[in-house]
Amino acid sequence: MQTILTDTDPLSALSRAWQLGDGHFSTLHAQAGQLRHWHYHQARLMAACHRLQMPMPDWNALYAAAQAALNDDDEVLRITLVRGPGARGYGIAGCGDTTVVLNRSPFPAHYYQWRQQGIAIGVCAGRLGQSPLLAGLKTVNRLEQVMLKAELEANGWPEAVVLDAEGRVMEAVTANLFWREGERVYTPDLSMGGVCGTLRAWCVDQLGERLTVTHAGLPRLLAADEVWLTNALMGVVPVTAIGERVFNPDFMMTRELQQAYEQTD
Repeated sequence: MQTILTDTDPLSALSRAWQLGDGHFSTLHAQAGQLRHWHYHQARLMAACHRLQMPMPDWNALYAAAQAALNDDDEVLRITLVRGPGARGYGIAGCGDTTVVLNRSPFPAHYYQWRQQGIAIGVCAGRLGQSPLLAGLKTVNRLEQVMLKAELEANGWPEAVVLDAEGRVMEAVTANLFWREGERVYTPDLSMGGVCGTLRAWCVDQLGERLTVTHAGLPRLLAADEVWLTNALMGVVPVTAIGERVFNPDFMMTRELQQAYEQTD
């Protein structure tokens, strides 16, 4: 039987999440007691369990516990799945059932302002390493993002573009990245690193044949007609500038996606 822990339950210091970073998570926006885009979050968690060879939790029980944890407020729910306890060391043979951890927090209300007004962002000097075994996954090891967030705070940026070790555009520090060139839309190829967010998956479905997944350097991004960021909490946020490059504020594609986003659960 799987274990479901909440904010008030301690996670053992022997947990593989603490010792090995052996877990993954998804962060959801809950409005009026309902989880937004649950289908995309469940699909992401299932895919990560499959790739990490982690036993699937009881999804019905997990969803019921998640709903029961919510209030009627605007809030954030993080669902973390941790490999069950086993013998000392890296081996996964004999590990028990997956542990589910639920954490609630207030929703960052400034994201609503970001959606309407857009944000000017920077470019991080720190680079993402390549990790094909874990590419696209949101594991509990977020140390690269911790260091990139420190760079954001030091520069006073709300967000920033992050490149990989070869200088290719990957994502933002806490969000995925899209841009428009004329009628075509592009997003970085994350097959070697980065995080495939649930709002990225939703945008891929919305854009269909208009979207191309590609490798691109920073100069191409700066030459785009429009740039926007996505994640499950901020939604779809237009980028007004990257460094000294200022974009046209019509936000044509961003507004189209925002309208569709507001009409979906």
